[in-house]
Amino acid sequence: MSLAEDRLWAKIRRYLESGQETAARISLQSLVARAPGDIEAHVMLGGAILSGDGLVRECNAQLEAAAHALPDDADKAAMVALAMFRIGNILGARSCLENADVARTTSPENLMSLAHVHQLLGEHAKSLAFMDRAKAQGYDNPDFRYFRGVQLQFNGRLAEAGEAMESCLKMGPTFGRASYTLARLRKQTPESNHLAYIHEQLKRVEPDTEDHASFEFALFKEYEDLGDVDNAWAALERGNAIMHRRLGHDPAEEGELFDQLIERTGADFLRPAEARHEGPQPIFVLGLPRSGTTLLERILGNHSMVESVGELSDFPRQLQWQANRYAFPPIDPVILARADGLDYAEIGKRYLEHTQWRANGKAFYVDKLPPNFLLAGFIRRALPHAPILHMVRDPMDACFSNYKAMFGGSYAYSYEQKNLVTHYTRYRRLMDHWHRAMPGHIFDVSYNELVRDAEAGTRAILDFCKLPYEAGCVDLSRNRTPVATMSSAQTRDKISDRSIGEWRRYEKQLAWMRSKLAAFDR
Repeated sequence: MSLAEDRLWAKIRRYLESGQETAARISLQSLVARAPGDIEAHVMLGGAILSGDGLVRECNAQLEAAAHALPDDADKAAMVALAMFRIGNILGARSCLENADVARTTSPENLMSLAHVHQLLGEHAKSLAFMDRAKAQGYDNPDFRYFRGVQLQFNGRLAEAGEAMESCLKMGPTFGRASYTLARLRKQTPESNHLAYIHEQLKRVEPDTEDHASFEFALFKEYEDLGDVDNAWAALERGNAIMHRRLGHDPAEEGELFDQLIERTGADFLRPAEARHEGPQPIFVLGLPRSGTTLLERILGNHSMVESVGELSDFPRQLQWQANRYAFPPIDPVILARADGLDYAEIGKRYLEHTQWRANGKAFYVDKLPPNFLLAGFIRRALPHAPILHMVRDPMDACFSNYKAMFGGSYAYSYEQKNLVTHYTRYRRLMDHWHRAMPGHIFDVSYNELVRDAEAGTRAILDFCKLPYEAGCVDLSRNRTPVATMSSAQTRDKISDRSIGEWRRYEKQLAWMRSKLAAFDR
């Protein structure tokens, strides 16, 4: 690095430390012009573009320049791949992982970065393999044991996952995420539980942190398993209150988005041009989180023609690519304002280019991203022949299952009962709109009916997807593919209806919610 480049970096760091983002961006532009081979400068400039103007394609141009200049360096390859994943350039991210240094690196830090990228790509067996390589190099700390435990869980090695979480807790003074994961791995009993440990850590944990909330959600799960309803509910309310304070949620802003979605996506807008795409095709599974979407994905993945590939962000990212607008959640008013002028055939084409590799030679693959219910009409326009399955769960079961889940920074509406009911009401209104605007193109799958008569439900689902019936699809033990959702510890069990009506244990505490959702029973 030349003296001039060194001075530019020093200036950029000063600008970033003082919050002068525009000045930092201008200096980064100067730096990449002077030093086009500076990988970190390209990645930082791409990030500045994305966080400033949200311009996905301009950000990607910087990341492509970084990828083109990559030396044999696993750490830099992981850095660029991670940035590419963020904007939906999955092919570019995978290309970075072909860097020659990836196979030979022995740096535990590099191996963990690569494991993280593979986890985000949904390649959980590869992610665990990189973690095991780091472990073989002697890498060890509480975070490592936690993340490796999560990967063991995703890969179906539940006993080992439990051991990893237990050992993680012995190393750290407080570790709420590990306690929550451990509580969910099995049913706790009076003879074997973690209540004493959790209560001790609650005395030490920093108040109102995500760690604090995680311990409260863990406490809820353990008390619930033991049948102590009052203590379970108290812990659940405390955990939700912490997350609600931390994240906030703007119901008015959400309401405007739902209103605009319905207003702008009438039947004429949603009418797709005829298009036939070659190669493996997606089956979309959507709905509220915790509504049974993972169960449905696992059933479909048992079919010989279908691959389970997990929750993909690819469709929202390709929509955002076409609109040249980065957004979280999947769509915002700016993208909606540009919706009429987008090339939906190109969105479909790019989506397939970035996802078909996941099919592993099968004719179909399941794209199970619950928030895609916001984009059902756009999916129909871009991929008119793709089946769309909507998982429908009883309103109280669905909302209580959301309320008792620790989603981290996702689904901010779920941490407060009023916001949760409002969100559910809007979700139902939007799904009714999609059904009216494009009748026959979304198949509603009743969770209750599916778990009570899985064979009949599966026949109807396969018929809608134009797939031949195969015996054994309902045997979840046959599906050995990784599961990277909150349900991963349960999805290898026999299908049962035991979760129907779980909210009734807390009927008194949920009386207000029940009164507001009663209209949906009719």
